[in-house]
Amino acid sequence: DRELLVALASSDPRAGVVLYDRLIRIVEWTISRIIGQRCAEHEDLVQTAFEQIVVTLHGQRYAHRCSLTSWASAVSCHVALNALRSQRRQRVVCAEDPEATAEPRDPQSFENQVAARQALERVRLELGRMNASRAEVLILHEVNGLELSEIASVRGISVMAAQSRLSRGRRDLLDRLGPGLGAVGARSAV
Repeated sequence: DRELLVALASSDPRAGVVLYDRLIRIVEWTISRIIGQRCAEHEDLVQTAFEQIVVTLHGQRYAHRCSLTSWASAVSCHVALNALRSQRRQRVVCAEDPEATAEPRDPQSFENQVAARQALERVRLELGRMNASRAEVLILHEVNGLELSEIASVRGISVMAAQSRLSRGRRDLLDRLGPGLGAVGARSAV
């Protein structure tokens, strides 16, 4: 990571390509997990996430307390949650790619898939409505698998604060989802 950051700081033209190659998978994966399967805005969100990553690196807000991948994951999470909030305000629904979903042959399986997708959309909607810092910590831990110490480094908070936000985020999400969808919906998102 340090060599790459030195190359970026010295305006090495190859550094941007290396940065992109190193981070594209985690950026796309994080955005897809939060927003859904390749929505119409997917490429724009990936670009926005990379813009934010570059801006934070040039502004020296990346303090080397975590890996560059963890940092990119956190930035992408923030971008995707902002998009969810924006969709909620604009009432824009991000449709899934019709080619990515094949119709199952078993009607019971089809019903299960529909129920799972509805539950997942409900989780996404509620994540977009939650307190941003709690939702980000919840996603970084449960979806992206970051340890509390990494989250604390990325967010610039103590491990205790990260744990508190995670606990409160979980409780908030479960309260929002209600008794029937709480256990199933929370598992679908993660």
